[in-house]
Amino acid sequence: MREPKGKFGMGSKRLSTIAWQVVGIDLAGPANARDSVMVQFHAHDHTLQLGEVHPHADDRCIWERFCVWTAESAIVVGLDAPLSYQGGGGDRPGDARLRQAIRSVGLLPGSVMPPTLHRMVYLTLRGLGVARLLQTLTPRVPAIVEVHPGAALALRGAPPEAVRTFKHQSQSRRELLRWLEGQGLREVTRRRAPSDHFVAACAAAFAAWKWQQGQAVWREPANPPFHPFDYAC
Repeated sequence: MREPKGKFGMGSKRLSTIAWQVVGIDLAGPANARDSVMVQFHAHDHTLQLGEVHPHADDRCIWERFCVWTAESAIVVGLDAPLSYQGGGGDRPGDARLRQAIRSVGLLPGSVMPPTLHRMVYLTLRGLGVARLLQTLTPRVPAIVEVHPGAALALRGAPPEAVRTFKHQSQSRRELLRWLEGQGLREVTRRRAPSDHFVAACAAAFAAWKWQQGQAVWREPANPPFHPFDYAC
């Protein structure tokens, strides 16, 4: 598979030789920032070390932390929100294909919804706004990828029942965090009473990390100008 390239103009081989960071953001709509969580990891050769955790991550929090992080090193960010929409509404090119992929591993296809669906439009609005915000950063514009945390977990072999139920069951959340730690995400199991948004944010970072390494298990390539970001798991 072609090696993904971010806004750095460099591939994963180059990124692996310098200090860099991975950020996962589980977004909620613009009026519901209390349900948004942002996690930041420091990348090493084969692991991600948990750094900062920001619950209730509104746009100002995201902006202020990224201003600090982009001054330190390159960043790859996985955003759990639609970052484009299809003209005329309905599915984008990758949505139906991802829906079919997650069905094959036991997830409900309804977890992949068209960005213009009534219950999704506010999340799409926030995703577009945050992506645009991040693209204004200097000196380093983050490499941005749209992710689906549940698909990233299930398609890589995480327990399907835990993926289906982690939004409502604390035991499932702990099980998925143990699984993520086994995949190289260090310190994620140490948080007391982790929320489902924390788990989703960690899974978003995991998906972005694998995408940056050229190891996405599912990917819809960017197709500018209407779909400017890769969509990957």
